[in-house]
Amino acid sequence: MDDAVAKLAVPIPIDAARALLKSVFGFDAFRPGQEEIIQAVLGGEDVLAVMPTGSGKSLCYQLPALVMGGLTVVVSPLIALMRDQVRQLREYGIAAASLNSSNDMEQNRQIHDQLMEGSLRLLYVAPERLMRADTIGWLRDAGVRLLAIDEAHCVSQWGHDFRPEYLALGRIRADLDGVRTVALTATADAPTRSDIIEKLFATGPRTFVRSFDRPNLRLAMAPKGHTSRQVLDFVAAHKGMSGIVYCVSRKRTEEFAELLTGAGYRALPYHAGMEKLQREASQDAFLQEDGVIIAATVAFGMGIDKPDVRFVCHADLPQNVEGYYQEIGRAGRDGLPADTLTLYGLDDMRLRREWIEQAEVSDERKRIDRQRLNALIALCEAPRCRRQTLLAYFGETSQPCGNCDLCIHGVESFDGTVDAQKAMSAIVRTGERFGTEHLVNILTGNATEAVLRYRHEILPTFGVGSVRKAAEWRSIFRQIYAAGLIALDIVEHGRWTVTDAGWRVLRGQDRIELRQDVLAPGKGKRGKKAAMAAAADSADADPQLLAALKKLRTALARQQQVPAYVIFPDRTLIDMAVRRPTSMAQMLEVDGIGQVKLERYGAMFFDVVQQHARGGQGESS
Repeated sequence: MDDAVAKLAVPIPIDAARALLKSVFGFDAFRPGQEEIIQAVLGGEDVLAVMPTGSGKSLCYQLPALVMGGLTVVVSPLIALMRDQVRQLREYGIAAASLNSSNDMEQNRQIHDQLMEGSLRLLYVAPERLMRADTIGWLRDAGVRLLAIDEAHCVSQWGHDFRPEYLALGRIRADLDGVRTVALTATADAPTRSDIIEKLFATGPRTFVRSFDRPNLRLAMAPKGHTSRQVLDFVAAHKGMSGIVYCVSRKRTEEFAELLTGAGYRALPYHAGMEKLQREASQDAFLQEDGVIIAATVAFGMGIDKPDVRFVCHADLPQNVEGYYQEIGRAGRDGLPADTLTLYGLDDMRLRREWIEQAEVSDERKRIDRQRLNALIALCEAPRCRRQTLLAYFGETSQPCGNCDLCIHGVESFDGTVDAQKAMSAIVRTGERFGTEHLVNILTGNATEAVLRYRHEILPTFGVGSVRKAAEWRSIFRQIYAAGLIALDIVEHGRWTVTDAGWRVLRGQDRIELRQDVLAPGKGKRGKKAAMAAAADSADADPQLLAALKKLRTALARQQQVPAYVIFPDRTLIDMAVRRPTSMAQMLEVDGIGQVKLERYGAMFFDVVQQHARGGQGESS
């Protein structure tokens, strides 16, 4: 079926999806953004959906797969992610399987038989496996109804996690007769979205860009002082909660796991240099148990769909804004409050820049990576609400959030209007065509070869900022960028342009406050707001009953060797402990319990609730 024919498919009413949403998944209503995407897919349209982590992207192809029938193929980059999603779907009574390099011949034979029988609803496939001619043959014979591409940003050279094998997906889609396609990602700025569309679709898809905002996440950043103490102070506000501490190197993960273990936490390292079995043991403990902390490199994360991670701490500066956004996005996927802290220092910035320069990539890619690192540093030095600065990077505007360190604690600032005017004057007088270093040279009066070549030494702004050091001007550029006065064109050589807000400052209509000495180590003041808020969400739940329900969940997860959330996520157990159902019919009203889950686990968890009501503690097995 070609693209034109696919789009003429008879639309399926959304009511059919709503019915399965409740009966299978146990949800009374769609989350924001889900319904219109599912309706577009059911209407026969190709779709690109950019939705924040935790907003329910997977349901946007899983539910259409059930409504439409036939086979849906899901392209997923990680075996661990496929494994967990297949387990979760099977817990809902949905026929699902995964095809990847970890399968043995017997498993692949069974999948082939299921495909030929038409009994599979969802098949998860690694992109490398999908590239094989025999796989394409199987899928053509089986008749694919829908192709879902998860982590679609991996197809883009502008994305933060580019994977060459994703480039073949456009051709594979054509080999499957232009099958209806939905591409999904949580992190894609405008250049990345354009690249995804160009690489994957023959004609423009229906594009949905949900807000990148994750209001349940508390954002905080701090200059490094005593890093170990800062991390321990932060973690101390989240005792008994699951969390991730991201580190820049393998050695640092080992050191922080040891530090946290010595402080009495259940902490485990995770990095690519560990033995496979040891790495998997750390991951399984994190997924199956409550209150485990993982000290990890960025090798840990994509595909870790644990919904009840209550905090993410970066002990070192992340790689770029996209990486930062995705890594903090692993917290609070259940929608409950979660806490984040990022520590940074000059050594971090130097190391990140060295890695960019030493990378064996094109000069163009290095240039893009430099600009993305600069944008992250601007976020660290933001003079206003961090959420405003973060969302501005993705092209959104917002009001001050009240849930970041700058909104809560404020910053030491000064009237930077004149400095901002000098910087923006340099941008305008050079035609909005140049990047930071050239403009800094003009402001400080440094007559470089480029300055002389363009005759910029004769500009009125040449040397007007000589009382400040070059490093100070770089910080000012980052801060006025974070304040929305200037815009950075990443693709066009990192050139700066002045925004409407910037013009108002340049003309003297508005003023701007800048931060004073943003790289000075702070006092380690860390609020417990998100940790307290997370606890408040379960305040109506009897703590002993909730503990008993979690104990049973942990026992079942270990027994079945699946992540705890595959049994039930925290949100379901909290709702159960609040409602305290007195019948199996009332169990079905609990958020996240559908008919299959009720039949599989309802009696066991109901028994715990009843034992608690009778004055017992409930049993775990």
